[in-house]
Amino acid sequence: MYELNNGIKIPKVGFGTWQTPDGDVAEESVVAALEAGYRHIDTAAIYGNEESVGRGIKRSGLNRDELFITTKLWNDKHSYEGAKQGIDESLKKLDLDYVDLYLIHWPNPAGIRGEFETANSEAWRAMEEAVNEGKIKAIGVSNFHPHHIVALLKTAKIKPAVNQIFLNPGDAQPEIVSYCQEKNILLEA
Repeated sequence: MYELNNGIKIPKVGFGTWQTPDGDVAEESVVAALEAGYRHIDTAAIYGNEESVGRGIKRSGLNRDELFITTKLWNDKHSYEGAKQGIDESLKKLDLDYVDLYLIHWPNPAGIRGEFETANSEAWRAMEEAVNEGKIKAIGVSNFHPHHIVALLKTAKIKPAVNQIFLNPGDAQPEIVSYCQEKNILLEA
């Protein structure tokens, strides 16, 4: 387990559900992953499989406090109201009272290209409220470069706990890694 900057513990290895087809495939995959010992399940609104992932979680029979569930805000919800709606939709689809980690999936999608700073700030404010309401345990970002995080930190009351990025030996992204390490933001590959 790693400890996030807010004290929440996150498993070192997670089971990602990107490109896992909705329905039986996603549900059975989650059940099998949990039976194999995974305790972190990662999904996203855009994956289109949150309902099936949620059914797999329920079918596992594991206590909720044994699991770490991540989902993400999609590009069409980069606003205060949009993020509130996105959070509630994901919780409903997953059939959960809370998620352990909620991420802004992309920092600068095409629809908000010139306004990403304001849009992310507003979405973040809704995410912070959801933390205070107990709907989310930790909040973070995905695919953010340092300048995106710098912009977010201008208004954030809660510092991002995680930056989930494409990271491997062939693509080490040293600038992002160094920045996040300096800011105590866990990098999730």
